[in-house]
Amino acid sequence: MKKSLLSLMLVLSAAVAAPAFAADAGSSCDAKAAEKKLAGAAKTSFLKKCVADAGGGDAAAACDAKAAEKKLAGAAKTSFTKKCVADAGGAATAGPEAACEAKAAASKLHGAAKNSFTKKCVADAGAGAK
Repeated sequence: MKKSLLSLMLVLSAAVAAPAFAADAGSSCDAKAAEKKLAGAAKTSFLKKCVADAGGGDAAAACDAKAAEKKLAGAAKTSFTKKCVADAGGAATAGPEAACEAKAAASKLHGAAKNSFTKKCVADAGAGAK
């Protein structure tokens, strides 16, 4: 409970630092996610879609908040933020990769098992599309 409250406070504080419109979109999306009691990949996916639907928002600020939530610093934070922003920008066009990532998350796969599953899933999706 304390961890989720701390996470919510970090995300909300990052939203305050973002431009006014992004803050409104981010905080309302966070409130909706909390209302639905979402966590993990489901929450991340929901927030990404919610902010995009609300008019975009500032992806970098949202990713910085996620990095702070994970207590990342230095090169790890930079790398995480860069990937997060790229994922947020390409989420609508990601296609089978995003669907396969979601399936892997739903199956609670991690590490090499997740990578292997995702690679095979994307290859199968590509073969089915041709």
